[in-house]
Amino acid sequence: MEKITEQSSIYEQLENKSIAEIISNINAEDQKVALAVNAVLPSVERLIAAVFPKLQLGGRLFYIGAGTSGRLGVVDASEIPPTFGVAHGIVIGIIAGGDTAIRKAVEFAEDDTTQAWKDLQDYQITNKDCLIGIAASGSTPYVVGGLSAARQAGITTGAIVCNTGSAVANAAEFPIEVVVGPEYVTGSTRMKSGTAQKMVLNMISTACMIRLGRVKGNKMVDMQLSNNKLIHRGAKMLMDELNIDEKLANELITLHGNVRKAMEAFTNK
Repeated sequence: MEKITEQSSIYEQLENKSIAEIISNINAEDQKVALAVNAVLPSVERLIAAVFPKLQLGGRLFYIGAGTSGRLGVVDASEIPPTFGVAHGIVIGIIAGGDTAIRKAVEFAEDDTTQAWKDLQDYQITNKDCLIGIAASGSTPYVVGGLSAARQAGITTGAIVCNTGSAVANAAEFPIEVVVGPEYVTGSTRMKSGTAQKMVLNMISTACMIRLGRVKGNKMVDMQLSNNKLIHRGAKMLMDELNIDEKLANELITLHGNVRKAMEAFTNK
């Protein structure tokens, strides 16, 4: 049976279309993605509900994938420490072919069914941790093999795929099947499928970090103040939260180096 992600685009003769037509059609397709994600929110909730307790007890969250899917996992993992102030190594993204594959495709890296589990051993993964496999097609051998081995080892497993009834989904305990339909360019899953996967990853990691107490109100009070823009954002948070002027906010940021600590120090003085 033909996979939905491989079905022919509903648009023809793309090379003959104007720029306006191309981007209008792509936008029309992109609007379908949020609806597809909305349809699987119960599955997203189930996976988060399984992952969060492991993180709460000190476990880690791993992502594995190949190509675009792997890169999306690496991106999400890399953004967690600066955004929420948690240590590197709490959320870990692994891509088939290693870090080289982040920038340049590594031929046949995704076809090895045993390599993902080997890669995970470098991190001493245990049943205290969680593993989410990401694969638009749902058939990537690297991801299927990694999930299967992890599940046999008693590790909580989830998956984000864009086809129904896939091998990746079947290998995971908590699969999420976001069916976005054929791509604008046939088979180019970096488009709608990638967008859907990114949206789900945002939900998983953000919800877990909020539940772990890494957000106060609606603000990233634990973010790393690693550049002037973020220092300014941190000072603005203090001004809004504590009803103080910019000068005092900047002094508190300089003194404490962290928005949460500055808030606590000012409140408890």
